[in-house]
Amino acid sequence: MDALTEDKNQGLVERFFIFWDKIGILLVFIVVCVIFGILNPVFFNPLNIINVIRQVSIIGVMAVGMTLVILLGLIDLSVGSIVAFAGIIAAGFQVKWGGNFFLSLVIPLLVGAGIGYFNGYVSTKGGIHPFIVTLGSMSIFRGATLLIAQGKPISGMSPAFRFIGAGMIGPIPFPVILFLGCVIIFGIMLKRTVFGRYIYAIGGNQEAALLSGIMVDRVKILTYTILGALSGLSALILTSRLNSGELVAGQGYELDVIASVVIGGTSMMGGEGGVYGTLIGALLIGVISNGLNLLGVQPYWQMMVKGTIIILAVLMDRMKRRFRTV
Repeated sequence: MDALTEDKNQGLVERFFIFWDKIGILLVFIVVCVIFGILNPVFFNPLNIINVIRQVSIIGVMAVGMTLVILLGLIDLSVGSIVAFAGIIAAGFQVKWGGNFFLSLVIPLLVGAGIGYFNGYVSTKGGIHPFIVTLGSMSIFRGATLLIAQGKPISGMSPAFRFIGAGMIGPIPFPVILFLGCVIIFGIMLKRTVFGRYIYAIGGNQEAALLSGIMVDRVKILTYTILGALSGLSALILTSRLNSGELVAGQGYELDVIASVVIGGTSMMGGEGGVYGTLIGALLIGVISNGLNLLGVQPYWQMMVKGTIIILAVLMDRMKRRFRTV
């Protein structure tokens, strides 16, 4: 009888995890939206919804890149500083260094990619844990932002540049199109390309991936480079939206980006997850932030809520892995 009861309980738990993997986070997202809509009807105002998805796009673009990194079982804490540094570079080329529109787009992307390459190369070839490397990069490039800007924001972007973060194509904000484009492109890449299969293989079992001939270090470096470039793209969106390169841009973005990925179902241990879950995770984080703001909740409470959500999501992943090994 005990054995039958235990098997039945295991079956229930297994069905719960299967259900959660498929639509669990989507249901949570819907429930949270309904709750905030009931508590404050302004939440469903079209202007508020546009504001939410526009803000989510900045975090979401980075979260797509972070998904690739976390799928490898790695981490990057420097994305917020990359946003600030690349944003100041973009503003500099717009306002101070000739007003070249093309360079103000391309150079920040290359700068972001270069920082990502640096993080990946030092952590893999130097044998230093990515947490330490990216923590150092976070400090380096936050300081470099202040140095280049000489302690002052750089304002006054051209109308063409402002379209990146504030423009609309029909009823859809242009940043949302960029975000969804990243989700589709990297979603296809993960599922239908050799590089995507390599990422899952390394995250699932790095030793087996090495033995099968996968160039693990090269994949890691390229993945960090992609994340850096996408952080540069987020910098363009944010700088354009604010019409200014801000010294404090990107502060705290690390928390939102990692939370979006983990809540979306990507395992911090690597090897499980994907960018479509990250899309829902980013929307959920954006909705929580916006809803709490509308309710007048102080920012420090919001940080506590997000931190708690991350811990709960990781605990859920741990429980799922432990159950599957039983």
